[in-house]
Amino acid sequence: MTTTADALPSADWFKSSYSNDDNGACVEGAQLPDGTMAVRDSKNPGPAFILTGSAWTAFIGALTNRELS
Repeated sequence: MTTTADALPSADWFKSSYSNDDNGACVEGAQLPDGTMAVRDSKNPGPAFILTGSAWTAFIGALTNRELS
C-alpha cells in the first residue's frame, strides 16, 4: 500500500542508520499505531510505502541475509 507522507501527520519519522548526508540513499521509517511500518525517501518525502508488521520483518530479514540487492 502507498500513501503520502502528509497523510501521516502523527508519524514519528526516523532516518535509517545506513543513511548519510553525502547524497547517500536516505531512507526514513515510522512505526504507525496500528503496527504497520511506513517507509519513505528522506530527500523526497511525498510518497510513503506502508508495510504490515510481518512484511517489514521479512524485508529486514532478507536485507540482513543479503537476499536483496
